[in-house]
Amino acid sequence: MRTGYPFLPLLALLIRPVSANFLLADTYIGRDFLQSWTWETFDDPTHGRVNYIDQPTALASNLTFASDDKFVMRADFQNVVQPPARGRNSIRIRSNKAYDEAVVVLDLQHMPEGCSTWPAFWSLSQQGPWPNGGEIDIIEGVNMNTANLASLHTTPNCMMPPAGPPNRFMSGNVTSSNCDANVNFNQGCGVQFSTPASYGSDFNAAGGGYFVLVRSRTSNPGVSIWFWSRNDDRVPLEVRSPPPNPPTAAGLVAPAAMYPTAWWGEPDAVFPLCDNCDYASHFDAHNFVFDLTFCGDWAGTAYSTSGCPGDCNDHVDNNPQDFLDAYWEINSLRIYSPAN
Repeated sequence: MRTGYPFLPLLALLIRPVSANFLLADTYIGRDFLQSWTWETFDDPTHGRVNYIDQPTALASNLTFASDDKFVMRADFQNVVQPPARGRNSIRIRSNKAYDEAVVVLDLQHMPEGCSTWPAFWSLSQQGPWPNGGEIDIIEGVNMNTANLASLHTTPNCMMPPAGPPNRFMSGNVTSSNCDANVNFNQGCGVQFSTPASYGSDFNAAGGGYFVLVRSRTSNPGVSIWFWSRNDDRVPLEVRSPPPNPPTAAGLVAPAAMYPTAWWGEPDAVFPLCDNCDYASHFDAHNFVFDLTFCGDWAGTAYSTSGCPGDCNDHVDNNPQDFLDAYWEINSLRIYSPAN
């Protein structure tokens, strides 16, 4: 569990000088996603029983919906999937803009849940071939999971240290330490969150919550991820209600600043990128991705031990009503870039 008052070594880890502030670069709310993200329609690289559709099709079939303050993308929950089809209609979108060092704040109302589902919010390099440039999984899980799993997937020679001092204070639990995507069936180096309601039906029942990703090359190089449930009284004010852009001395509007402080408490997941995994060798600028696939390499493999009925692909094909809650509902995504 995250403590309200972190130990002094963690204070030193989290407190940065003012020069380390990140400034608001991009805000995605509602219709911004329609204009600034690409709907990807290629075959699912994780071999899911899914048919990713383009934006016009998604809008026409109401599998994508945007208003002034909401963005929703979902799986089809009305139609039986015929055997010749690629799979159940669903959405995969990628940001048109790539980011390197960043503070990313996601206000998420609802995530896909249920048997055979495999939703993820993640980032990856576009330089290719994968996994060159790295992959960061911020939100990921399958089937009836209720604990989020964050992971890195990299080229060889990237290992994570054990949890604990001197540089890996976090509340989550290590599931694997080798980030190399070419070993352990591409398990990557993962951390399972211990904070309640971080994934799936428990997350949705609590009204969603907030995820924050911090990527830094310079001060304590690495990746850190925080999660707070919607009604957690420890949600930082700047995360729950981002400050407006302040006026400068010249009367212009300066971008709002964001960076974690000791008041944020321990991250749920920390991935140091220094001695055992050099940042520059394994990571470059990433585009962000939201997707929802079904079965495939992970959800399909884990299906029989997840308390789900029958066969995974058969479930996807023949039970459209079971995908009523298989949708993303995003309140906002804010991305802050280095001040310098």
